[in-house]
Amino acid sequence: MKSTLYQHIARVAAALASESRLQLLEYIAQGERSVEALATMTGLSMANCSKHLQALRAAGLVHARKEGLRVYYGLAGDDVVALYSALHHVAENRVAEVEKLVRTWLRHKDEMEPVPPAELLERAAKGLVVVIDVRPPEEYAAGHVPGAINVPIEQLESRLAKLPKRKEVVAYCRGPYCLMSFDAVRTLRERGIKARRLEDGFPEWRAAGLPVER
Repeated sequence: MKSTLYQHIARVAAALASESRLQLLEYIAQGERSVEALATMTGLSMANCSKHLQALRAAGLVHARKEGLRVYYGLAGDDVVALYSALHHVAENRVAEVEKLVRTWLRHKDEMEPVPPAELLERAAKGLVVVIDVRPPEEYAAGHVPGAINVPIEQLESRLAKLPKRKEVVAYCRGPYCLMSFDAVRTLRERGIKARRLEDGFPEWRAAGLPVER
């Protein structure tokens, strides 16, 4: 009985043992996506993408629905975000190569400490910061930090004039390894706007039980 139990638990672990599946989970965590959209986002072939999605579904990490000829995948629950977030943290703390990559690749891009969620909630409630969501509009529409303004990263340059100069801007995107918030903060600082990143991304915010707006 115990052996059977561990076999089933191992299925979940095995489903995560793929770079492509981890990327797919990050994208699906932003909102429901079609197989076609996910294949484009990851650079996978339709057949390969579908195979990985089926493995995630078999492990109970995602659900699927059919609409016409298209199949859409969504996250099974916020506990899945907690699972892969824990995997990130363990890898950063226990795998030297991961720690080095995060230190040299990500922290080199922004040496300032990111804003913790609790601090953002407090400062936003007092009107001290402007929060921008730099993800695509469809991801923003699926859920976002309350009061956040959707400024997709490719539109940031053209919309800088509309951002207040006297308030700090806090940017966030898909997760801790998403480069869009790093790029947004760099662009804002280059234009003389005080800016920082939110710690982690929107899926982690939602999984923590923090308020969400749609």
